[in-house]
Amino acid sequence: MPKSSAFPRIRAEVIRLVALIPEGRFTTYGSIALHMNCNPRHVAQSLSGLTEEEARDLPWHRVVAADARISRSMDPELAAKQKALLGKEGMKVNARGFIQDSDDHFHVVGIRRDIRWKD
Repeated sequence: MPKSSAFPRIRAEVIRLVALIPEGRFTTYGSIALHMNCNPRHVAQSLSGLTEEEARDLPWHRVVAADARISRSMDPELAAKQKALLGKEGMKVNARGFIQDSDDHFHVVGIRRDIRWKD
């Protein structure tokens, strides 16, 4: 199935918002999606399709699934990398992938924006 013509704009906005998440903080796919007025899967798809260079430069690891949990559908090696990167920033992640004391580390993306993605 071809991607929507709006996907490049959605992807660019996801990248912009993820770049703004401060060190030692995290947010969720759903929080970004709510702010952007899109589906959380669009956020996840945007991040899963990062180039090697984008992944190196963007703090993608600061975006997790609902309930402050590393996505269970993520490749185990990538999940371990995400856990280690979050740990380097002072966040403790338990064996089940949940960020501990999540309220202390949660980054609020912002209020919902009235974005119309389709022209």
